[in-house]
Amino acid sequence: MAEINATNLYARDILSVEQFDLPWQQLDGKNILITGATGLIGGCIVDVLMADRRADYTVYAAGRNELRAKKRFYAYLASPHFRFLKLDVTQPIDCDIPFEYIIDAAGGAAPKLYSTDPVGVMTSNFYGANNLLTYGKRHGLKRFLYVSSGEVYGEGDGRAFTEDYSGYVDCTQVRSCYPSAKRATETLCVCYALQHGIETVIARPSHTYGPCFTEADNRVYAQFIRNVLHGEDIVLRSKGDQFRSWIYVVDCANAILFLLLKGENGQAYNVADPYSNITIFELARTIARLAHRKVVFRIPDDASKGVTTPITRAVFNTAKLQHLGWVPQYSIREGMAHTLDYFTANREE
Repeated sequence: MAEINATNLYARDILSVEQFDLPWQQLDGKNILITGATGLIGGCIVDVLMADRRADYTVYAAGRNELRAKKRFYAYLASPHFRFLKLDVTQPIDCDIPFEYIIDAAGGAAPKLYSTDPVGVMTSNFYGANNLLTYGKRHGLKRFLYVSSGEVYGEGDGRAFTEDYSGYVDCTQVRSCYPSAKRATETLCVCYALQHGIETVIARPSHTYGPCFTEADNRVYAQFIRNVLHGEDIVLRSKGDQFRSWIYVVDCANAILFLLLKGENGQAYNVADPYSNITIFELARTIARLAHRKVVFRIPDDASKGVTTPITRAVFNTAKLQHLGWVPQYSIREGMAHTLDYFTANREE
């Protein structure tokens, strides 16, 4: 596979994944399609798969932005085990490649899209998965893994979310475009499993952070990292008391590969670090301290307005995933330190 230049901590983290006891041989000789490949999670999955020197498979990284993809995956372009596909999953798939495995990580996770393109958020998830599954049905697809979201749980009652929990989501609110799309698409996946015999597995990541997020990503952690990289203090425009489960993207990608190779057909799995449950303020403080900056509060009078999620507490129970043998490797402090190190190392190159 491609030679990974381990000049930063993120690259070393990627190389460490192949040590885990997974049946990697199942992928030998197979074609693996990753949609949303230039996104945070999809891109990391590509990195992990391309780092395994023992493997003999072909990784197809799919996305709409070819320029971004070539920049993101520059190290792999000469590899015979890597291909980029310019693909819009909301349109019927126009190619003739038999993909034995598809990881669908497309789906509009940037909060800005929830107000600027809520229709696109819904169609990219539901129609995207439907187009991929329809294609797979005709081309011998073995297993489909859908990257959903912990937002499917809605507002909780204080308990840690288990996979059978279902909380309230106000379907008449535009902000519900994302959790509603994820819920509907999960159901579509299990329907395909039953009706067409395609194995499907669902991953429900918690809030995921790491390097290589896109310029359009306006999630809080990305904004905080941009602040400190510009030498600025982190500005909070709320009390930051929303309580969340977080996970470093390398741990997340590792978990998704566990599910691809060991997950049970038709099942959903929470993907989170049970030791990284903190508030938004604690997240900001962690990043600020690593960068020797401060957290500043500037709370506007209309702070309650907008398209932010109404969910105040989102903590995940990961016993089902851990039963497969997966365990997180990085604390939130370590993961954030490695994320900042990535940007520092690339700035100096």
